[in-house]
Amino acid sequence: MEKVIVGVLLSVLLGFVLLLVGLFLGGSFFVGGREKSSPFECGFDPIGSSRVPFSLRFFLLAVIFVVFDVEIVLLFPVVMVMGGCWLWVGGYLVLCVFLVLLFGGVVHEWREGSLEWES
Repeated sequence: MEKVIVGVLLSVLLGFVLLLVGLFLGGSFFVGGREKSSPFECGFDPIGSSRVPFSLRFFLLAVIFVVFDVEIVLLFPVVMVMGGCWLWVGGYLVLCVFLVLLFGGVVHEWREGSLEWES
């Protein structure tokens, strides 16, 4: 038990020392100013505010993209299992329900016009 406590304390102390060394050697602790705190835009002076509102359609399309990426992650193990051994009937039923719900979501987004970038 004592070895564990000594190991944890030594790790925390080493982490703290490395953090302080990084702060002092990096120079960001001492050096400040307008150029250091301004956003970097490929060598150009910042144009406008960084708080400009973005398109809600772009946000919605990004959310739909994330949802379908998660869907691919959920379908990948099913494909791997189907290649190796047999799924029971309930597994096929759950897979079909999942795919029907997913397809229904795509149809809904299509009819709503969320997948169209124009207008």
